[in-house]
Amino acid sequence: MRRVPVLLPYPFAAALDYAVPEGMAANPGDLVTVPLGKRESLGVVWDGAPEARVAESLLRPIISAAPAPPLSVPHRRFIDWVANYTFSPPGSVLAMALRGFRGPAPRQKPARAFSSPDPEHPGPLLSPAQSEAAARLIEAGGGFSVTLLDGVTGAGKTEVYLEAIAATLKAGRQALVLLPEIALSAQWLERFERRFGTLPALWHSEVTPRLRRLTWAAAAAGEARVVVGARSLLFLPFASLGLVIVDEEHETAFKQEEGVIYHARDMAVVRARLAAVPAILVSATPSLETLINAERGRYRRVTLPHRHGGARLPEIGLVDLRRSPPERGRFLSLPLLAALSETLEAGEQALLFLNRRGYAPLTLCRHCGHRLECPNCSAWLVEHRGAGFLQCHHCGHTLSPPAACPACGEPASLTPVGPGVERIMEETAALLPGARRLIMASDTLSGPKAAEAAVRAITGRTIDLIIGTQIVAKGWHFPHLTLVGVVDADLGLAGADLRAGERTFQLLHQVAGRAGRAEAPGRVLLQTWCPEHPVMRALASGDAAAFMQAEAAERRRGLWPPFGRLAALIVSAASERVADDAASALGLTAPAGPGIAVLGPAPAPLARLGGRYRRRLLLKTARPVRPQKLLRAWLSRTKLSRQARVRIDIDPISFL
Repeated sequence: MRRVPVLLPYPFAAALDYAVPEGMAANPGDLVTVPLGKRESLGVVWDGAPEARVAESLLRPIISAAPAPPLSVPHRRFIDWVANYTFSPPGSVLAMALRGFRGPAPRQKPARAFSSPDPEHPGPLLSPAQSEAAARLIEAGGGFSVTLLDGVTGAGKTEVYLEAIAATLKAGRQALVLLPEIALSAQWLERFERRFGTLPALWHSEVTPRLRRLTWAAAAAGEARVVVGARSLLFLPFASLGLVIVDEEHETAFKQEEGVIYHARDMAVVRARLAAVPAILVSATPSLETLINAERGRYRRVTLPHRHGGARLPEIGLVDLRRSPPERGRFLSLPLLAALSETLEAGEQALLFLNRRGYAPLTLCRHCGHRLECPNCSAWLVEHRGAGFLQCHHCGHTLSPPAACPACGEPASLTPVGPGVERIMEETAALLPGARRLIMASDTLSGPKAAEAAVRAITGRTIDLIIGTQIVAKGWHFPHLTLVGVVDADLGLAGADLRAGERTFQLLHQVAGRAGRAEAPGRVLLQTWCPEHPVMRALASGDAAAFMQAEAAERRRGLWPPFGRLAALIVSAASERVADDAASALGLTAPAGPGIAVLGPAPAPLARLGGRYRRRLLLKTARPVRPQKLLRAWLSRTKLSRQARVRIDIDPISFL
């Protein structure tokens, strides 16, 4: 009886052996149904020899072949590579690849689920600079390469890489496009349809189960020629993948922090390499990792230094809050309010940016100083006044606003501290009562439909003032928006995040880029308590290159990424003592040697999350040293309580 390994979409350490019934091929990549305990499970016949640990007499047979094309060799190699790199069970990675498969997809009367984009469809006229950039992207076809497409905000980078997609379609291949936020797809889809005469296939959390099945099957059959979506799109099967694009490649939203912990930008490059196809990374503010790869010659670089259509970059000014503080109890300075009034009186639109959802980040008692905290996390509860509750933004715990302080019992003593976007909305309603306002945040733009409605309202000029969080920084094109005001430009600079400066610069540069994208010139005002900070100076001067060079020099001295490697070990337990004991045990068995350092153990900044106590250790290695081998040896020699969990985060982005 022939036996084969079958990988199942569960967190098992390896594939399981099954017997192949007579007359069944069961080749590597084939989707099959197998018995698992008392139930049946979908699996994939995997590569390599079976383990042969189970006696032949006890071997259970494959039940049937599943009606789907086999997973390709590059796709299977990608699943194995991601599992090995991220320290994850291969079955957990496979689960992401099979997420859309539920048997044969139901078909409507049309023979094809998706219309084919037409690469010959007349699209927008490109400028000479755009045409030259598009030609350079197209030249990279025919094998694996990585090209950084960068340029100023409003340069028309999307229209340029759409030409690379057109060339891929002409060659009979498929294209995969990653966006950091599904809300971004609203305007992106308009541009795509204008270029190709139809919409692409979509893959994100709002896609219905039926459409997800259709998209999965169409990608596997080669019918979905272009698929755009969120990071999980990387694991979709493609019959003939020809191009991988990561738009806004610098965005931290590409990092998945739960389950299989991976960075979609980095894994996109791996998928392109294993499929022997080009990858394009797109950003107006490329990450330092990507810039260093371009400097070292690992990535090609194509730059668009000017805005499309003659539009000019906005002027960026700093409002020193030490000299021009807001009035007591308010958060908008007089210079910013004057600019807002002037802009709105001219019939133009303005944007106020504050990267903080809700009404206020903290509620405290004026009588005893008690702060309302989450009972499950070491975090304050955020007031959402419009919805009528306080919420933990980490575990989701909600609480109705108390009538009295829970600690001292003093009635009506609780007061909000600090602003969120709702509070800025309230302030502008009092100071600019005639302005028509809209909040753009992740809890108000829950998906593409809500984003599309917001875009229609803004471009239709039924909105005068946008008040938004970081979601407004990502690729929007509002031609009548001429003023951007940043309420708290210093907000992202606090804490121990080694990328705090880089992230703040990228975020504020992108936000500033929303202004003046058409004929009318744009203006940006950043409210800051620290105008002498290197980030503020770089934004005001517009010298991004000098700032990133200085940032690179700082990290090179300390061998921090991208000049060194990091891996985080996050220890958690329901008991604080168990968490401390497990972290101490790991500290005692930590690896040592040239180019190796272990920081910690120490309480995590979020020392309690979801009811579990958390401790962190950070493995830091020189660039040639790969942390995975060290981690496996480290964990194998450390005895830990079964009540403790250890989560591994290779190349951490978050340090909470």
